[in-house]
Formats: sequence, C-alpha cells, structure tokens
Amino acid sequence: MFDARVDISEAPIVNVITTENRGQTPEEVAARCVERIVQVSETAHPVLRDQAIAYRDAVQQVVTFYMKEAIKSDRTTVYNAIKDAGQLSLAEAIRRL
Repeated sequence: MFDARVDISEAPIVNVITTENRGQTPEEVAARCVERIVQVSETAHPVLRDQAIAYRDAVQQVVTFYMKEAIKSDRTTVYNAIKDAGQLSLAEAIRRL
C-alpha cells in the first residue's frame, strides 16, 4: 500500500520585510540571509542552543562584512563605467556615496 503524506511546516513560507524611503541595509539583508542558513530550535538543549546562537551571530558578522565589501566593489565598478562614459561629475557624486 502506498501512503502519501505531506508535512507542512508551521514556519511561514513567505516573509515580507519593507522599508520606507530607503533600501535595506547590509545588516538587515545579512540577518535575513543568516535566518535561512542557521536555524536554532527553541526546544534544543540550552547548551546546544547557546552554541548555535553564538554561531549564528558570528556568521551574521561575516556575511555583513562581505556584503559591505561587495557594495564597495560595485560602487567602484559603477564609478568607472560612468567616468569612462565621460560623466566625471556624476562619477564623483557616486564615489562620494
């Protein structure tokens, strides 16, 4: 006999986060990323839960750092593309961001 069963997680499938008049910061995006990578059970043994939380926090710091580095690198790319297009004042405005 074939038994078909579907387990549906109680965790929300969709999570919506909004901001007003700005994009999300690297810290906010990193937090969302780490939520998906490292999940900590509320019912875990306290010692294991504490270790997992410490690990999650460390991962978030690393992800945040590298996101900021990626943003700097992208701005350099945009600056150079705009400068190469002959828009020096616009390129300088981008560089100062």
